[in-house]
Amino acid sequence: MSVYRKSISLTSTGKWPTFHKITDQVQQIVSESGIQNGAVIVYSHHTTCSVMIQEDGLDITYNGLDYLQQDLIDLLEKYIPTCRKEGQYMHPGPKNTKFSNEHGEDKPGCLNTDAHLRSAIIGRSESIVIMDGKVDLGDFAHIYFADFDQTRSRTRAVQVQVIGE
Repeated sequence: MSVYRKSISLTSTGKWPTFHKITDQVQQIVSESGIQNGAVIVYSHHTTCSVMIQEDGLDITYNGLDYLQQDLIDLLEKYIPTCRKEGQYMHPGPKNTKFSNEHGEDKPGCLNTDAHLRSAIIGRSESIVIMDGKVDLGDFAHIYFADFDQTRSRTRAVQVQVIGE
């Protein structure tokens, strides 16, 4: 059995949730690995981001989201509203704010509780079967990395690990 690991670097807008279609990059990593049969795990260390498999909605909104992504954001907004002010959520508390400030984050940058909750519900990883050197997604599925943090633009890393023979 072989293991191959690589990272994909992405930048979010910070203006609204950012979705990156990473299907081609993941397939490229699988091809580089030389692994023909096994699994690829795509995951995020970032607790305000998610990895998901979804269809490409094709039609695009003014802010660059496809309609299906916008529908997801609209649904999440009903249940987990975007954090717009201090005290809207319990998080971040005083200890978290102090810790974040000591690590270079200002108070407005800490007001991303909605992003943490959305990531917790959607999930931060996907495992996908590899067959004959190809990521087995079916006819319509794509792999997306979603950054739900809207406080500022950020550079993110998507971890990809390929396991198999």
